[in-house]
Amino acid sequence: MTLEVLKTKQELRDLIDDYAYLSDEKKISEVMDLFTTDINYKVFMGGVMVADVSGRENMEKDFNGHASLVKTYFTMNGQSTVQIDGDTASGVSFSQIKMIRDNGGKDVLTDYSVRYDDKYVFQNGKWLIRERVGNFIIVEARTLTV
Repeated sequence: MTLEVLKTKQELRDLIDDYAYLSDEKKISEVMDLFTTDINYKVFMGGVMVADVSGRENMEKDFNGHASLVKTYFTMNGQSTVQIDGDTASGVSFSQIKMIRDNGGKDVLTDYSVRYDDKYVFQNGKWLIRERVGNFIIVEARTLTV
């Protein structure tokens, strides 16, 4: 493995982690900078497609709407693999995402186990996400008691 391949793998891992960090902080406009302008983002829950959004502008509206309903995000990224082919790459990564929302004055924690299938492109000196498919494999919700 060459130094260039190792550098690219690290840049792609940083991209995946930046998505989590910025999303957790609800820095939606900065999250959008991680995508190409023609991004396509699909979400499946239990094998059923629940979202299919194209274009960065539409994504930003969607993400802002979702973030307005969430009090707290917490994401932990796990394993990831990438295959690099010049200025394009594809990869799989796994995340645990926790979201706290208000439901009738009570905090509800939803725990998501997610597999992301991504396609990346190197543009203007940096790696960006061109396509993302989020497979929400396990979803569990419970009311928090404090």
